Amino acid sequence: MKLPEHPSAGRADVRIVAASPDAARQVADALRRRFAATEQRSYPVDDSGGTRLHLTVDTTHRPEPAQPWLVSSRSSGDARTQTDEI
Repeated sequence: MKLPEHPSAGRADVRIVAASPDAARQVADALRRRFAATEQRSYPVDDSGGTRLHLTVDTTHRPEPAQPWLVSSRSSGDARTQTDEI
């Protein structure tokens, strides 16, 4: 049996197995709040609905702090009144 390759220094491969995709995503989101991470990849575990989720976290860098939606939203530059506005 071939041993799996180790991730590069400062990175950790994380495997999450959960009963539902939502539960796996919640755990991945919690990790992303603490560590910078790659895009998650998910796979079904079996026919019972379980999910296996893989992601790689960077333990050397913290993720950028999330900005409130008002700060991070950008104007489209279109100052016209929308049809649903009064």
